[in-house]
Amino acid sequence: MKVIVAPGAFKHSLSANEVAAAIAKGLGRSGLGADIVQMPIADGGNGTLDAFLASGGKRIDIQVLDPLRREITASYGLLDDGKTAVIEMALASGIELLADEELDPFVVTTFGTGQLMQAALDGGATRFIIGMGGSATVDGGAGCLQALGVQLLDQHGNSIESGDGGLAQVTTIDAGGLDSRWQDVEIIIASDVENPTLGEQGAAAVFGPQKGASPEQVITLENNLRHFFEQVNSQIGIDVRQLVGGGAAGALSAGLIAFLGGQIESGIDLILQQNQFVEQLTYADLVITGEGQMDEQTIGGKGPIGAAKLAKTHGVPTIAIVGGLNAPDELFHDAGLQAVLPIITKPMSLPEAIQSAEQLVEAAALRLGYLLQI
Repeated sequence: MKVIVAPGAFKHSLSANEVAAAIAKGLGRSGLGADIVQMPIADGGNGTLDAFLASGGKRIDIQVLDPLRREITASYGLLDDGKTAVIEMALASGIELLADEELDPFVVTTFGTGQLMQAALDGGATRFIIGMGGSATVDGGAGCLQALGVQLLDQHGNSIESGDGGLAQVTTIDAGGLDSRWQDVEIIIASDVENPTLGEQGAAAVFGPQKGASPEQVITLENNLRHFFEQVNSQIGIDVRQLVGGGAAGALSAGLIAFLGGQIESGIDLILQQNQFVEQLTYADLVITGEGQMDEQTIGGKGPIGAAKLAKTHGVPTIAIVGGLNAPDELFHDAGLQAVLPIITKPMSLPEAIQSAEQLVEAAALRLGYLLQI
């Protein structure tokens, strides 16, 4: 029996690599005797860099500024072709870099993501895969663009303040400082969402509350984003206000496409292609995937469903091991999963579940291994 273990990360708890290792360990303890291939996945958000590097490449550490402009060490990847850089924006501008009391979309910035991108450009990359997801920000990519040399100025000719709050101050946009090498770079936005830049399903309305915004603040966040992208349209001549997928990572997606061009692609599809998932399916009997919380958002392009749908087209069933299940089982079955198995076996608090996640995942895989031997 050949089993492909292809889970995503359990947010705030385990990386995709750690989840895959725990599942493999549990299956091994069951005596299943299967050929187990570990293939951690991601969909553009947390774990994207690890997933791309699973099949080769190198990780490069540099010093960047976090969402609150504190110096941290973050990484980008350079794949084996020597020209493709993988940028996981969450490593520099992610919500997991902040404590709950530090969440404030009006001040946090994507500046560190721009630093990662510039470092990769200086390192010789000519093709960029930029993973969206897990962001702390709603700045329309303004901070990232500033790090790349774009000047965003207020009415007095001064640089605007960081975060979404600064977007309302934009009166002049000067892209003359952008490195000319970006004109010859291929930009791929790896995303798991189709939300437009603005509107009821846009970056502020849908994701603002997750980043600490109240309902009243969401309105202000939206108005600031709208002002910024109206200025982009009028001064740069690029309209990304209704761009499908433009709302990813606090509209960083829209900001990058406006100034650097590029295209939006499914993050999970890119990773599965990079790691030759289809080739592995040729001889596989089962795929085991998973994520921390499986809910209706999972259906909209998240990694586990992407893997399950592709496996289904090749006649291979998929089972998910998850931290929590918050939607009808039928919904996931119709989307391509044969079964979804939560790891919680008794009442426990969320902090306790997070603390014990590795043991709980391993135990769930052990039970699954026993079941597969019936």
